[in-house]
Amino acid sequence: MTACSNGSSGPGGATSGVGTPSNVTSAATSAATSAAPEPSPTPTRTFPLSTAPLTVPAVRSHEAARGPGWRPTPEAGVVIARGSEGLADEGRLLAGELKIAYRGAVAARAGDIELALGGKGAPESYTLTTRDDRVRITGPDQAGVFYGTRTLKQSVRGSGAMPEGVVADAPAKPQRGLNVDIARKHFTAEWIEARLREMADLKLNQFGLHFSDDQGFRIASDTHPEVVSAQHLTKAEVRRILALAQSLHITVVPEIDSPGHLGAVLRAHPDLQLRNVQGTLRQGAIDISKPGSARIVDELLREYAGLFPGGWFHVGADEYQALTVSSPAASYPQLATAARQKYGPGAGVQDLAEGWLNDRAAVVRDAGKVAKAWNDGFFRGGLVTADKGIEVEYWTGKEIGARPPAEYLAEGRKVVNLNDEFLYYVLGEPNQFTYPTGRRIYEQWTPLVLRGTTPVPARYGPQILGGRFAVWCDLSRAQTQAQVADGIRMPLTATAQKLWDAREPAMSWDRFRALATKVRG
Repeated sequence: MTACSNGSSGPGGATSGVGTPSNVTSAATSAATSAAPEPSPTPTRTFPLSTAPLTVPAVRSHEAARGPGWRPTPEAGVVIARGSEGLADEGRLLAGELKIAYRGAVAARAGDIELALGGKGAPESYTLTTRDDRVRITGPDQAGVFYGTRTLKQSVRGSGAMPEGVVADAPAKPQRGLNVDIARKHFTAEWIEARLREMADLKLNQFGLHFSDDQGFRIASDTHPEVVSAQHLTKAEVRRILALAQSLHITVVPEIDSPGHLGAVLRAHPDLQLRNVQGTLRQGAIDISKPGSARIVDELLREYAGLFPGGWFHVGADEYQALTVSSPAASYPQLATAARQKYGPGAGVQDLAEGWLNDRAAVVRDAGKVAKAWNDGFFRGGLVTADKGIEVEYWTGKEIGARPPAEYLAEGRKVVNLNDEFLYYVLGEPNQFTYPTGRRIYEQWTPLVLRGTTPVPARYGPQILGGRFAVWCDLSRAQTQAQVADGIRMPLTATAQKLWDAREPAMSWDRFRALATKVRG
């Protein structure tokens, strides 16, 4: 700084000020230059308004803010809020993933992530707040908080940070998952566990396990060990799978399909296999007029209902061969006779099959489970109607007995979407199936598209509980386990996006695919 003056100094130190001697100016200048300089004001650091974290599936709401966001540092840790000690497993998992400390139920400090139960949001919802160099994730249940940790993990993986602001997030549908046919093709426990971890990062919560079919029965049995295939999962392996699934907030839904698709069981019990009037055996079909048929299936249902702790059991009901002929009563007179004996003189084979479905559903209901069944096991007309408590797993409109999806919905039934046009990955691509692409699911499918490519009216949306992407192993040798995992990766990712948020995505497919590769590794 220079000395005060009424003007600028001229050449040679002379001043242009009026009446100010040059020696006074010189002395003032000397005094000023010997004094300490006055401090300049420190500039305040400003930040641009934050943008939503980039994750798969995308968060549904983000309130932007100005700030540096949050990054993991050596001093950072994961802590659990008082009264939320049940989140310890979620906290340990996140700390390990972010390579920071887990400190348990202690007060949060700068740089920390705090997990807490609380709030009145919908099930599986969460709020993630990033402010003052801290992250706080809250939710009304453990699943919601867990999904908040998945958002944080992906954001840090993709960008190194969690943006400043508040994320408010919740799924559009309560059932979101993957279905795998391990009956036709044996998959190892390790392969299944890898899929569960993949599902968890995509916020998927339901894993369907189709373990009994014509080609194999793939889980060890105590009640009927004679039906079990050489390659199978031990019960110890299943319990390990179930423990991992539970820790990742995934429910495993077992399926024993009947009265069709029972070939593996019938090889050990050929006396129960369905024969037509000429004595010809029907592949995979059990004779539902014989008391022994219900007995063995129910014994298996009860055994595995005890093994699987989740709230659902899939009882199949599709593609029963007795109903694929022009005259079921003429071809299978024993079934027609049993139908009349049980349901009256006007009953037919269809009624006996529908009654079989209701009876199997009652077995799993008594075990505390909600029954699921394939849509082509629910018939129109007839004397016997399928129980309204059975969830309809809609997969096709092509099979005999299948009806347009709006019919099931108009009856007030709850439906889960497994549309074979979009969500069926059938090994070897038989019967005009083609491997689905993530792009087509991402751009064209929503949970309302239950059959073909046409959505049902939006008013039925609340009755559609969600959906699952399904792997079927019709030609089991067409792909290896590794090829299946690679082939379903992006289709499953796209399915997860549309089940979490059914609205048209804001991001193009190419950007979405690149993001998924980045944040999922």
